[in-house]
Amino acid sequence: MIIRRLLVLSVSALVTSTVAGYAGPCSHDIDLMQSHVDAKLEAKAAAGPAARESGEALMHRQPTPGSIAAAESKLGEVSSHTVEVVEAAMARARNADLANDKSACEQALAEVQRAIGP
Repeated sequence: MIIRRLLVLSVSALVTSTVAGYAGPCSHDIDLMQSHVDAKLEAKAAAGPAARESGEALMHRQPTPGSIAAAESKLGEVSSHTVEVVEAAMARARNADLANDKSACEQALAEVQRAIGP
């Protein structure tokens, strides 16, 4: 009886681990684009003006990507429209990747590239 339970647990763990490791047709391209977007934001943040620390930062709370984007848009570094376009297009790319739709994924990534520039 114990061997049967161990066998069932082992099989379920194996199946779960293979599902978590699945990579869609453009997972690599999505990862590259995300790193490109992050690098662009970091470069703009480093070159732009500084702002005062928020109350949340003074309470040792970690910033979220959304709060960073909001702060940068207030400084005029990145428009809120660009942030929305990039977020929506990246979400579409991830959804298309999960659906194995390489064409839709590539179109969404092309939209991200147009939004952030060269």
